[in-house]
Amino acid sequence: MRAAVAGAVGVLLLGAGYAVLDAVDVVPGALTRGPVPTVTVAPPMVLPSTPASRQPTPTPTPTSGSPGSSGSGLGAAAPMPQTAALAARLAGPLAAAALRDSSLEVRDVLSGQVLYARGAGAPRIPASSTKLLTAVAVARTFAPGERLTTRAVLGGPIAGGRAAVVLVAGGDALLSAGAGNPTAVAGRAGLADLAASTASALTSRGVTAVTVSADLTYAAGPGLAPTWAASFPSDGIAGPVTMLGLAADHPVEGRPAVADPAGRALSAFAGRLRDRGLTVAVTPQQSAGRAPAGAEVLGSIASAPVDDVLAAALTASDNTLTEALARQAAYRSTGRPAVVDFPAAGRAIVARLAADGLPTAGVELLDASGLSRENRVTATLLATLLARAAVDGRPNPTYDRALAGMPIAGLTGTLAGRFVGGSTQAAAGFVRAKTGTLTGASALAGLVLDRDGRLLAFAALTAGAETTAARAGLDDVATVLAGCGCR
Repeated sequence: MRAAVAGAVGVLLLGAGYAVLDAVDVVPGALTRGPVPTVTVAPPMVLPSTPASRQPTPTPTPTSGSPGSSGSGLGAAAPMPQTAALAARLAGPLAAAALRDSSLEVRDVLSGQVLYARGAGAPRIPASSTKLLTAVAVARTFAPGERLTTRAVLGGPIAGGRAAVVLVAGGDALLSAGAGNPTAVAGRAGLADLAASTASALTSRGVTAVTVSADLTYAAGPGLAPTWAASFPSDGIAGPVTMLGLAADHPVEGRPAVADPAGRALSAFAGRLRDRGLTVAVTPQQSAGRAPAGAEVLGSIASAPVDDVLAAALTASDNTLTEALARQAAYRSTGRPAVVDFPAAGRAIVARLAADGLPTAGVELLDASGLSRENRVTATLLATLLARAAVDGRPNPTYDRALAGMPIAGLTGTLAGRFVGGSTQAAAGFVRAKTGTLTGASALAGLVLDRDGRLLAFAALTAGAETTAARAGLDDVATVLAGCGCR
């Protein structure tokens, strides 16, 4: 029965050396689309919006008359856990020292009913569970299948075989310095391809020499948040937020972040133009201006769909990529201001959620990734957002897109190394959740399919506990939910 329901809800979304441990949520190579290792667990909830190469296992087709079969919707025939029984089952894990100072809310997705709440309305440090809020705001802003376009335009009149070329940033910081890869998330758009079309357009008009510059006015803002630790860039936890950059320069755990990603992308583009036989001079990125209004487009390249980029960011808990997407969402939804700083992006996220009718009282975001310790979010907001996975018993398309990258317990992203042994292994494949870890603050929020095939949303945030103990306690809570008949 449970496997059949998993098939039905499959159409739904389902270190050392760090002063702040969000990067220890694990930073796998989630900007690639390689296959997930085969693991023998219960059938996971697989999202249709997740690229097929990231889907861990096939999902079985529901049998006729099963709780998840056509017409019943999200296992509607499966019994809902009873509040008293659920509370009794949760009492053990919640008594652990690591969860004494914690908030928890559990909701039934189909009905939206609160099944359990403890301190759920108290604002707490959300760490990287913040990314769930950001994901919804991004999905609300970008259309399904929308891509980010990087353009090369003519910067002025052609004279004496010389021309000015402006590389116009469009939000893609995962460019390939060479040819684009049509199956990749990172490196889908290639500067060599852009240079080829640009050079062709120019040389056909007698141009032999160009001066290249960058227009970085799209969603401009500061590179680093003032509330972040100064060590983040050197530790690779986060790098400068940019609307133009190379995938090869994207921050990696343990490697210092590139200080000027846009400048390096501009230099790479200039190099590809030289490869095409042009003489090239580069205007320093620091002198970047604005492309002329109505400038002739010489070439353009497009990123992977924003949905896929968002899924990659959520799976890997990628701080820099999340901030870049959030800044663009804020820029587009707030009248395209000249500058969007980190608090402005946070305010735009909260406004989007409030417009969706979500409970945002007491919520404050000073960034979009969750690295800021000043962020405050409630378990109620997270659980309510997750329960929006369905509308009238059917998948909610926007939330499906937003949460497609939530890691799968024991299989993918920041949950690949959790739920893999001991008593929690029974929940592997049945939990999709976003992790969150800062020193002294941990979170786990997501969706879980219980033993009877009922889909539950949960959000748990704890403070003051050592990271390993906090994670173990949060995983115990999710495991109780996954194993619950609770009647």
